Amino acid sequence: MRVNWGVIGACGIADRRTIPEGIIPAKNAELVSLMDVDEERLRKVAKKYGKVRYYTKEEDLIKDSEVEAVYIATPTYLHHKHVLMAAEAKKHILCEKPMAMNLHQAEEMIRACRENKVKLTLDYMMRYHTYNREIKRMIDKGELGRLVMGRAQLTCWYPPIKGAWRQNPELGGGGSLIDMGTHCIDLLEMLMGKVVEVFCYKDHLVQDYPVEDTSVVLLKFESGALGIVDNHFNIPDASSENRLEIYGSKGSILARGTIGQDSSGWMVKRVEREEKGYEAAQKREEVKEEQVILSPVNMYQQEIEDFSGCILDDKEPSFKGEDGLRNLKIILAAYESAKEGRTVKV
Repeated sequence: MRVNWGVIGACGIADRRTIPEGIIPAKNAELVSLMDVDEERLRKVAKKYGKVRYYTKEEDLIKDSEVEAVYIATPTYLHHKHVLMAAEAKKHILCEKPMAMNLHQAEEMIRACRENKVKLTLDYMMRYHTYNREIKRMIDKGELGRLVMGRAQLTCWYPPIKGAWRQNPELGGGGSLIDMGTHCIDLLEMLMGKVVEVFCYKDHLVQDYPVEDTSVVLLKFESGALGIVDNHFNIPDASSENRLEIYGSKGSILARGTIGQDSSGWMVKRVEREEKGYEAAQKREEVKEEQVILSPVNMYQQEIEDFSGCILDDKEPSFKGEDGLRNLKIILAAYESAKEGRTVKV
């Protein structure tokens, strides 16, 4: 059995990644219709994927009786509107991140999906990355001991582009923090537990647009562990490591390239085999660095197959609307912290 998918906002990230890497190869999904306001580009995208219907109005796609699930890949300010429309039409929903422009919108989206008995999830596809899942497994088995610190970095070069909605705070809600930091915070919460307090710095250092091109967030987790999230729109892509680092009382994991849109990556672990005294613990050469080599599995495909399976089997998705709301609360707390120069509890 397959779930029939429609896509609202088909000419951006949907066409670059989620459709070709997720919906098309997914074993339990079928692409049946597309929607975008740019008809010229939309026609080319539709032709690329074969016999799929296309529309220039979202209400026409949502009225398509064959569509069972909708992937909403529109700018952030439209998420609230499109989720409500899809929920009222009884369509299951995969919505791009961040969830909404504010908490009230996010709560309404959750309520509409609950009342209409449709499933809602958010596009945090990095949760499905092979290496990130292996890190989660190692942590859950206690291989790193007590977690003490984590760092997640996602950075790129994003110069001023005329009409780019991500560079307009009224359309995207912010800059590098809300666009990329949302993924980093989600990964650290997946690995290290709930965030309870944040402190944030943000600024405009290079790019000439009204949203931040630089942000660093300090996180305090429920366990007492600490975290760092750094996101920039002003560092060349080739110079960015996009690091994920996890440190615990028994060792560490250092990963590169597992945060981002690619399903590949590189990872090493340094893990103590047994408890050691002070002198032994200082001898770094006795702790062998091991490269972890795993076969990459496309995270977009894994995400689409997982959510389609939840629809077919009538199960709750692993990442629910409430989780998206929580992520948004942390992001907005970080912006409040940067504005007021103080720590903010979540």
